[in-house]
Amino acid sequence: MNLHVWWTAQLGLFLVVLLAASACYAGPDPGPAGSATDAAPIMAAATATPVPAPSGSIETTPELTATTTFIPSPSTLTAESTRTRVGTTPTLLLAETPTQRPTSTPAQRNGSPGQPTTCAPSAELTFENRPPQGGTLVRLYADPPTLDPHLSDGLTSKLIIQEIFGGLLTINLDYQPVLDLAANCQINDDGTVYTFVLRDNASFHDGKPVTAHDVKWSIERAADPTTPSPTAYDFLGDIVGVVDKLEGNADEVQGVLVIDDHAVEIEIYAPDSSFLARLASEVAFVLDQDQITDDGSWLTSPNGTGPFRLGDYRPGSLIVLERNPLYHLGPSHLDSVRMILDGQDAMSMYESDAIHMTGVSLYDLPLILAPNHPFHGELHRSPPDFDVFYIGLNVAEPPFDDPRVRQALNYAIDLQSIADNVLGGRVSPARGVIPPGFPSYTDDLRSYEYNPDLARALMQGSTYGEALTSSAFPTITLTISGSTGNPVPAYLQAILEQWRQELDIEVSVQQVEWADFLQGIGQKEYQMFSLGRIAYYPDPAGFLQMFHSERPSNNTGYSSPEVDRLLDEVRVERNRERRFRIYNRVEQMVLDDAPWVWTWFSGEGYALVKPEVSGYFLTQMPVPKYRYVYFAEPPEAR
Repeated sequence: MNLHVWWTAQLGLFLVVLLAASACYAGPDPGPAGSATDAAPIMAAATATPVPAPSGSIETTPELTATTTFIPSPSTLTAESTRTRVGTTPTLLLAETPTQRPTSTPAQRNGSPGQPTTCAPSAELTFENRPPQGGTLVRLYADPPTLDPHLSDGLTSKLIIQEIFGGLLTINLDYQPVLDLAANCQINDDGTVYTFVLRDNASFHDGKPVTAHDVKWSIERAADPTTPSPTAYDFLGDIVGVVDKLEGNADEVQGVLVIDDHAVEIEIYAPDSSFLARLASEVAFVLDQDQITDDGSWLTSPNGTGPFRLGDYRPGSLIVLERNPLYHLGPSHLDSVRMILDGQDAMSMYESDAIHMTGVSLYDLPLILAPNHPFHGELHRSPPDFDVFYIGLNVAEPPFDDPRVRQALNYAIDLQSIADNVLGGRVSPARGVIPPGFPSYTDDLRSYEYNPDLARALMQGSTYGEALTSSAFPTITLTISGSTGNPVPAYLQAILEQWRQELDIEVSVQQVEWADFLQGIGQKEYQMFSLGRIAYYPDPAGFLQMFHSERPSNNTGYSSPEVDRLLDEVRVERNRERRFRIYNRVEQMVLDDAPWVWTWFSGEGYALVKPEVSGYFLTQMPVPKYRYVYFAEPPEAR
């Protein structure tokens, strides 16, 4: 699997929030909070605003504005016309004064003619007028499949890994790449060579300095075919020599050059406007090469570089993150973050003050929206994640080797009715790959609307039309994540019933545990599977490059020479508008070929957060966030 597939896309009738499972891959994300058993906490979203009263529908208005970073493509994004813009400093869950917000400090620029220019601002954090440090944030979570940054391919792992580890860059609250372990970054005139200088105080948790040798070693470990990383090709494949090493044809990555202990040079094959954002992903995180063991035992006490260190991990029970006092951007405000993995009823735990936050189910939401409800003032609303849910179709497996069958499945579903009547309006039908408000989004696509007559005509005209009335029609199995015997989510039951009624197709369901589910998708073991994808960086490449026939993240086996040609072309196109036009063409071609059955874009999410918690951001993309959280009152006053 790869980039960001994420979420098991199992939204049930009482989903607490849309599960996020991947701009990387899918992975049940307990969100800011929620039950580890239902794996459905609150929906990530760009900013959160207290809920004054029930709101109506929101019209999305995408907006792209140039930024001061080197990357010319994405920019600031507008999430919703009635809510705070993504790209400005996001609104906090609880109000803070402007001086209390974290800020980014521009890295030093070399303004001399003909000289390289800096490629990213610095991620320096500045907090003023805050109470003393301290306190433990408690929330529900789910067991991560791995804590190894180079093996991670899902959101559940990512949200913990990005707190323990770090890399040369990170993604800030404006969804832009900023310098993390690096103090300075310069790029040559043709945009192919980046030179990073490490911070003087960059160190691992045990105080050992981070060196350029650690950077090179870490990239080479991620690119080593024995690792094996599910995301190295997609995120690091532009670096000269990475693919050669991945394929076992090289012993080192030629494009990573150690200049001295504090400086490293990274060369890519061609200019790529999304490279810095991808270099901020966990597959590029720097590891302590002296600690790594082949058996993974080092992960019980990883020596990372992030704002928190792993204090305790009892699988199935508890994860504790403890403040790293040596963190190069300054220690976090919290003493620790306590993640309960075996919690049961999230709402009951919130009511009893056992946790500080939780998602809100469709059942509880109408009650809490009432102004006289005791938790009404603690309810917060967030705009949708940048995500898309789908049912993947293995195009090499009958009957999905015929595009007319794939198109028929799309036309046979009344998504709007299911969204309204089964999912309580918490989602909107997905009409493309790129979610609303995201760079390159367009509503001019020819998408699939409910048309049962056309669906039947396509099916009858397909290779398998005559076989429909006989036992010769291929059996179809939909694979979803979950434990055998668990109920199939209501929305999936509705989809299967519509296929049965409109196309006379029977689909059986098998459930596979999450880690095995991800592995099976990566190996293309399933005929049909339910999944989702979330943005890890603000560029359409993260959603559309997966349809290239040579991408490991291409989990359906889809192949189109023209799509491949356009995706190769757009990778080196530096003009933002031309890039977006090419991606729009690719998106339409993919829609027409239908390797997916499109299901949902996320809708609004709701969360309950205790009033003493401040600085918790609800973001539309997964970014490190616990470093910003603090308690409005010191522990002794609570």
